[in-house]
Amino acid sequence: MSRVGVLAVQGAFAEHERSLGRLGAECFEIRKAADLDRGLDAMVIPGGESTVMGKLLRDLGMFDRIREMIDGGIPVFGTCAGMILLADGVEGGTEHLATMPIGVRRNAYGRQLGSFSSRGVFDSGAEIPLEFIRAPMVTRVGDGVRVLCECGGVPVAVRYGNQLATSFHPELTEDDTVHQYFLDMVRGRNPL
Repeated sequence: MSRVGVLAVQGAFAEHERSLGRLGAECFEIRKAADLDRGLDAMVIPGGESTVMGKLLRDLGMFDRIREMIDGGIPVFGTCAGMILLADGVEGGTEHLATMPIGVRRNAYGRQLGSFSSRGVFDSGAEIPLEFIRAPMVTRVGDGVRVLCECGGVPVAVRYGNQLATSFHPELTEDDTVHQYFLDMVRGRNPL
């Protein structure tokens, strides 16, 4: 069984726990630096407000440690704000962990009222629901980054080694395709 730490300082963490739990993963919430020592196989950085999350990670003494863990190979899945935190280039905002060679534009699909639903074909070939809420847009895909899903010709799910990121919120649907892909990454069943 995979043990997944879900960053729970701000944002939609409970929904990720529910999705991963349905797939048999053991989840726990990361709320303080000591939680990073609880023996985790993988980490989720949920949607929320990227600027607030970045500040909280620094204030709580977790920022450098999380970046070191990602650089050290721990599988990480970032959604929406999590994607922004992982990106090494952020238009209209501050770079944070900067562990994934992608550029993003914050709130590119509009504010809360500009939220929308769509469908897209994920890497496995399955058509999945795409829920966008104040979503970032991928503006640059660096070397070694694999595009797993597009919407309107724009990448909305990308993978770079041990890192998976989506502009959309798979945790807000009942479709577990993306979470299953992540758990397969964690278990070494989904090599690049």
